[in-house]
Amino acid sequence: MSEDQNDNVAGDSERIAREVFGARFELAEAYHDLLAGQGTEWGLIGPREVPRLWERHLLNSVAFADLVPEGADVVDVGSGAGLPGVPLAIQRPDLGVTLLEPLLRRYNFLTQAVDNLGISERVAVERGRAEDYDGKFDIVTCRAVAPLEKLLPWVLGLLGRRGEVLALKGSSAADEVAAVQGFLKKNKLAAEIVGVRAHPESEVTSVVRVRRA
Repeated sequence: MSEDQNDNVAGDSERIAREVFGARFELAEAYHDLLAGQGTEWGLIGPREVPRLWERHLLNSVAFADLVPEGADVVDVGSGAGLPGVPLAIQRPDLGVTLLEPLLRRYNFLTQAVDNLGISERVAVERGRAEDYDGKFDIVTCRAVAPLEKLLPWVLGLLGRRGEVLALKGSSAADEVAAVQGFLKKNKLAAEIVGVRAHPESEVTSVVRVRRA
């Protein structure tokens, strides 16, 4: 893709983001700039991703927002640079969001980002692994963490009585669901793949939704 094409894509995505984030766009833009600056300096975001941050990262991170109940307690497992947890918290101020990240550098970035954005009252940053963390949540979400075969055993203990896992996946979603049928049956869980998008002009994102059967 040429530099001009990159600029056009970035411009269209920013326009869409203004519609998606509405009155909270300036906050989303501040986070976008943190990713483009400090996020790339710290190696959390690749330099080539910067022109595509809106579409591939921020908008992708809120594509499943309509699946999250109002007022839910959400944990973003392996949050990394804060995706999808931070964009979700920005768009949905009704949610309580915990960003769970085991690696120190990423944890430090998240702590600074949450403070800089002024969202620390409802967004907590915790350092740790999902399988060791003591907490129950309505929604467990993750993006680019691990295949479901590894992920589900890690996060099962985080699910509240009516909790759900919403895992953002790519083209491997169907194969990953097929690979965990035994685990799902053993633990009385059901999984479905839901196609979602942040905006009618955005790309479709596949979410694997796991709930108690």
